[in-house]
Amino acid sequence: MSIKLFLKTARNLTKGVITGLPEPTKDRDPIDLFAEWFDVARDSNIILPEAMILATATLDGRPSARMVLLKGFGEEGFTFFTNYGSRKAGELDSNPYAALTFHWEILQRQVRIEGTVRKITTEESAEYFATRARESKLGAWASKQSRPVFSRDELEKAVEAVKSKFDGKEIPLPLFWGGYRLAPELIEFWQGRLGRLHDRLVWVRDAGTWRTERLYP
Repeated sequence: MSIKLFLKTARNLTKGVITGLPEPTKDRDPIDLFAEWFDVARDSNIILPEAMILATATLDGRPSARMVLLKGFGEEGFTFFTNYGSRKAGELDSNPYAALTFHWEILQRQVRIEGTVRKITTEESAEYFATRARESKLGAWASKQSRPVFSRDELEKAVEAVKSKFDGKEIPLPLFWGGYRLAPELIEFWQGRLGRLHDRLVWVRDAGTWRTERLYP
């Protein structure tokens, strides 16, 4: 890390830990606040600031969690991509509620998001898929995500078969692969503070509008 970047990161950390979060107000949009925090995380030399925990559950309430990458966000929600045959996709299809967690340790910040999840359109998925590196596109076609594979060799042969199939051709979006979008019903911002007197502000969507309050740490 360069001295300039180190000083910038230290300044961001100090600002958050010392000044904390403002008092909650109904005029503050949590999506705008997330955008501000996300920009700071990207500017702080954090590796994969877009990495987030995605927690899902079966119909009978058995949870599972894994790291995925945020690929877009806005007023409609938070978007990520996966194989539609994966475990997380199966759980989301049967129980369309999930939670996301971002943890930016160097900034002493966390964001928790809860809400409903649905598939995005095929057109949206195809638009994103077109931006992926060719190797990533081949991997998406070759992987039967979450299913048992006999050996690494079997996986590599599957990739070679797909590579041969699309040799010299554009690689299209697989019908079994695409995006989901979580529409937030709750967003909580956590800012580490001195003496473990951390700041927690939570926004809850109520009848189409956000209400907000401060929580005990």
